[in-house]
Amino acid sequence: MRYTYMITAALALASLASCQQSNKEEAATNKAATTEIASSDELQKKFTEQTRNKEVVLAFYQQMFGDKDVTAVDTYILPDYIQHNPYVADGAEPFKQAAKGWFEGQPKTKIDVQRIAADGDLVFIHVRSKSATGKDVSVIDIFRLENGKIAEHWDAIQEVPEQSANAHPMF
Repeated sequence: MRYTYMITAALALASLASCQQSNKEEAATNKAATTEIASSDELQKKFTEQTRNKEVVLAFYQQMFGDKDVTAVDTYILPDYIQHNPYVADGAEPFKQAAKGWFEGQPKTKIDVQRIAADGDLVFIHVRSKSATGKDVSVIDIFRLENGKIAEHWDAIQEVPEQSANAHPMF
């Protein structure tokens, strides 16, 4: 009988220890849930900023490349703009001067945005465009924004070929 009491006491202690561990795990889970709820405000702020950044890029893109209005540079581009296109120098003014040459004799058009996405301070835009010779062109631009202004730019431009090695369209 003595062993029965000892075994019962040991089981009771083990059960109590298990409950304490379970309570610690539950507390940790609740803390994590609270942290997740608190971070939902941060997620909303990030989402709002990314949405605003996409709106800035869309407005800039239409005014600049659709309307051929180089004053878009003054509105949307930081003066010390970093340019990764090897044919255009850094800075807002060199970009504006290059664009004047590109737009000479070109009609205004509605920009044909195929895709746009944002990740942090970056906005990615995929556009169907026309070259000066009238051929379809696929353009992907990446913009980095600071405080609602375009601070940096990368691009990749490719003519749409007459034939494709696969059945997947570029757009």
